[in-house]
Amino acid sequence: MKFDRLRLSGFKSFVDPVDLQILPGLTWVVGPNGCGKSNLLEALRWVMGETSFKSMRGAGMEDVIFSGTTGRPSRNNAEVSLLLDNQQKTAPPEFNDEESVEVTRRIERDAGSAYRINGRDVRAKDVQLLFADASTGARSPALVKQGQIGELINAKPEARRKILEEAAGISGLHTRRHDAELRLRGAESNLEKVDDSLEILHNNLRALKRQVRQATRYKNLSGQIKEVEALALHLRWQQALDAATEAENALAAAEASVASLTGDSASASTEQLTAQDALPPLREKEAECAAIYRRLTIEQDGLEKEAQRATETVNRLIAQIETIQEDTRREQDVLTDAENQLKQITEEKEILQEKNAGASGEAVRAAEKAAQEKCDSSEKRLAEAENELNTTIRKLAAHQARKNEITVALENNRKKHARIEEERTRLELERDTLLEEGVSETRRQELKISISALSEDYKKAVESVQGAHDHLVVCTEQAETRAEPSRQARAVLERLLGEQSALQAILSTSEEADMPGLIETLKVETGYEAALGAAFGDDLNAPSDSEAAAHWLALPPLSELPSLPEGATPLSGYVDGSDVLSRSLSLVGLVNRSMGAALQKSLSPGQRLVSVEGDLWRWDGYCATADAKTPAAQRLAQMNRLEAIMPEIATAEQNANTADEAAQTAKAKVREATDADNSCREQLKQIQIKLTEAREELSEMESGAEKQISRLAAIEEACQRMTSDIDELAGMIKAGEGDLQALEDGGDALTSEQSSHQELVGEARSVFAQDRAERESLVRERNERESRLKRLEQDADSWQSRLENSHQQIESLNARQTHTDQEKLEAENIPQKLAERSSALVEQINLAETNRKQAADTLAEAENRLAEADKRHRAAQSALSEVRETRAALAAKTTAAKERLEEIGQNIKDTLHCAPEDALAIANFDSEKKFPESEEIEAKLERYRRERESLGGVNLRAEEEAEEVETQINEIQTERDDLSKAINKLRYGIGQLNREGRERLLAAFETVNGHFAKLFTQLFGGGTAELKLTESDDPLEAGLEIIAHPPGKKPQVMSLLSGGEQALTAMSLIFAVFLTNPSPICVLDEVDAPLDDANVERFCNMLTNIADSSDTRFLIITHHALTMARVNRLFGVTMQERGVSQLISVDLATAEQFAETGRDLSTDQNKDEMKSVG
Repeated sequence: MKFDRLRLSGFKSFVDPVDLQILPGLTWVVGPNGCGKSNLLEALRWVMGETSFKSMRGAGMEDVIFSGTTGRPSRNNAEVSLLLDNQQKTAPPEFNDEESVEVTRRIERDAGSAYRINGRDVRAKDVQLLFADASTGARSPALVKQGQIGELINAKPEARRKILEEAAGISGLHTRRHDAELRLRGAESNLEKVDDSLEILHNNLRALKRQVRQATRYKNLSGQIKEVEALALHLRWQQALDAATEAENALAAAEASVASLTGDSASASTEQLTAQDALPPLREKEAECAAIYRRLTIEQDGLEKEAQRATETVNRLIAQIETIQEDTRREQDVLTDAENQLKQITEEKEILQEKNAGASGEAVRAAEKAAQEKCDSSEKRLAEAENELNTTIRKLAAHQARKNEITVALENNRKKHARIEEERTRLELERDTLLEEGVSETRRQELKISISALSEDYKKAVESVQGAHDHLVVCTEQAETRAEPSRQARAVLERLLGEQSALQAILSTSEEADMPGLIETLKVETGYEAALGAAFGDDLNAPSDSEAAAHWLALPPLSELPSLPEGATPLSGYVDGSDVLSRSLSLVGLVNRSMGAALQKSLSPGQRLVSVEGDLWRWDGYCATADAKTPAAQRLAQMNRLEAIMPEIATAEQNANTADEAAQTAKAKVREATDADNSCREQLKQIQIKLTEAREELSEMESGAEKQISRLAAIEEACQRMTSDIDELAGMIKAGEGDLQALEDGGDALTSEQSSHQELVGEARSVFAQDRAERESLVRERNERESRLKRLEQDADSWQSRLENSHQQIESLNARQTHTDQEKLEAENIPQKLAERSSALVEQINLAETNRKQAADTLAEAENRLAEADKRHRAAQSALSEVRETRAALAAKTTAAKERLEEIGQNIKDTLHCAPEDALAIANFDSEKKFPESEEIEAKLERYRRERESLGGVNLRAEEEAEEVETQINEIQTERDDLSKAINKLRYGIGQLNREGRERLLAAFETVNGHFAKLFTQLFGGGTAELKLTESDDPLEAGLEIIAHPPGKKPQVMSLLSGGEQALTAMSLIFAVFLTNPSPICVLDEVDAPLDDANVERFCNMLTNIADSSDTRFLIITHHALTMARVNRLFGVTMQERGVSQLISVDLATAEQFAETGRDLSTDQNKDEMKSVG
């Protein structure tokens, strides 16, 4: 098949449909970085069945769908189609009816990929096999992507073998072999499951046979239980019937008693009602008389309270009159005081007004003016004195500030001088100490000698560690070597023990737990189990106990036995363990299976022939082949195997113990070697610590010497600088002391001047204070007179208001007294009127009390009559209630008896499915006989039920299930035979595939190796190279190693070559595969990037030669100008619209013809030779 065209739509950056023509020869694809050239190779691999999204440079397979740009929306699907030329009919048979094959892959978001071949839906695997059979595919070495040359260089030899498989055309071999192996493993697994199922079904069948016997016993017991239950139910039903009849009779007698007592109760009730009707009028009359009596009594109490209130009112009014008289007297006193105060205020006002008027007022104002002028003059003199004092104080303050400044500076200089002096002394002391503590040269030499010795010890310790490690490795290898036989021997022992346990578990189950079969006592020689099983079958499972339902009886030997046919050996010579079979064994002959059919005709009645293989020929014509093995034969074989396996277990246990001892000895040596290795490593560690400590000490000493020299130089320089600072500070201190003495002399004069001015200020302040006090005294007197006049006017207004209020209050009190006197006169007349009314009420109260007592006595007599009637009525009701309760109890008892009778009858119907009268017939009991006691029947029923329950869970369908299991065993056995045939067929097919693959791979290796050497020499311009199979003797599992010998260099593996040499070597191998088994297409993505111009030239020559000599079509993606000059056609990938790739093609041969004729290619874009396809 030939590749013709690749069509992309919506794939990555190719959003618009694009066709890439894949024509014979060399086709180059160029374009700037990032424009989508590599997407063409990925589209080709994707349509050929690539399933890894990582190989597509995406985070998921849906990333191959165009994701959109700023100017174009994203797409929901992508599709790539590959058109193949099938004119030579080299495609698989199902596609050879057509001359072209179109493979299409389409992916939709959230829907996955779909494959089609010529419009028909197929699987991804079908597409992969289609291309694998054509020596290509998504993972073909002929599709070289960016970086794949490096992957081939760095690949392991085993990974490089795929290139040989491509050359041999067996790329699909691994897939088919893997599928066949999967099917083989599946079939083997199914075979194991079938064997397990058969074993389970055989076990189930044996269990079902036991269950059949249990089911029979269960049915018999169930029948007996049903008869006893029927008898018990009949007795219960008869007892319930008698109890119901007796309850009905008692209920009828109770009904008669209830009717009699009901009449007595009605008479008593009539008498009670009559007495009750007489009570209400009497009670009303008694209540009326009592109400009249209470009303009169309450009225009498009201009159007494009213008289008391009248007395209290008189007393209250007398007290009010006294209060009013007291208030009047107090108001008269207030009136007199107000008149006196008004008179005094008027007199004082006249005196003050006289002082403020006339000549006296003028004199006061003149005195105030003179005092003010005198005060102003003394204040002016005080201000002048204070100004002079402030000037002197400021001068003295400036003088003191200067003095303080000089004092502080002098003190600071003295402290600084002392500090520097102290620091110089300390440095001189440190210098003397450093000179005395100089680094010991002797100690330095000792450390150097110690380091040299420790270095030698360290080398020896390293050698000891290496030796101990080598010894440990040897011991470990020996331990691993001896551990494997131990594991194998232990596995053999565990397998035998497991087989022993399984056999014991199988043989421990007997057909009847308490009666083991005869087969358990027999001893059969090994190899004759099938013969004995064929002769007797399941009869051997019967016990020799006569109590069993089926058993063997020990009978004496027959006096006359018919002789066996000639060539038959008695089977009794190979069986021991029981005399019960002596008669039967004497009639069984052992023959070769080829003679059995011929000798069957000469058998006497009762005789039978068997073969060692298990064939059976009976005298009556019955035959059975060895394929129909019986469970008895299997059990006998298992018993013999259990006996034979005991010595094997002993031998295996001895071998395992011996191997374990050897393994433990080797492990002990490993532990000793490990301890020695750890000891050597610990010794090495200690030496290394001492060596490190010595080196560190020496380094510290040398570093300390350098620091000491540097420190001494720094100290000397600091001492010189401090001496200079001390001299400078001494001069500054001396100058400061002189300035301070001069300031102290000038300060005394300023102090005297300040004292003089302070005395003058004091005198001026005293005069000013005296003048100001005199002025303020005159002003204060004038202000006090004016303020007193104002207060007197206010007091006069206040007393006038009090005088008027007192007149009004007196008038009000006189009116109140007149009104109170009138109320007092009225209140004194009320007690006389109340006494008259009280005398009349006393007579009415006595009459009302007499009437109330007569009505109460009449009511009490009527209530006594009603109590007697109630007592008689309650007695009648109590008797009636007791009889009714008795009747209700009897009715309930009758109902319960009937329900019990119905319940037992329904129980009989549900249990026995018959009427209660027919239960006795089901019990098979003669009604003329005496019925047994209920306890005896229940005990018998309980015994039968315990016997049935002791059987446990019983499968009543055991017989039907046993038949179904036998049918399943036959069907599964047929399936097992089919599986065995299929497994053998698969194994043969896998072997054939492996043999064919090895032959084709070895043949391809020789051919590829020859082409590789030739192409290597061509690309390198000399040198040699070869391929080698390594890592395995099986070519299908071996690795491929490349040995290159470039011109002028030694032979070396591929990884040691330079980058350009590695690329040329890899290309030589890739194209050697083409020459061996040419692939229909080869895609090279920028493989010439690491090559210089000379190598590119040779590379292009090689491509031209291969393209001319094969049908391989080349698609090369490149940036190299020299490469583009050697191609047949050129495709350009552009991205004029950001994020959208377009494809443009140019046929260079036609373009050259246009150039020769002088035509401009840009004026004829409709020609097929130059067209835009994107």
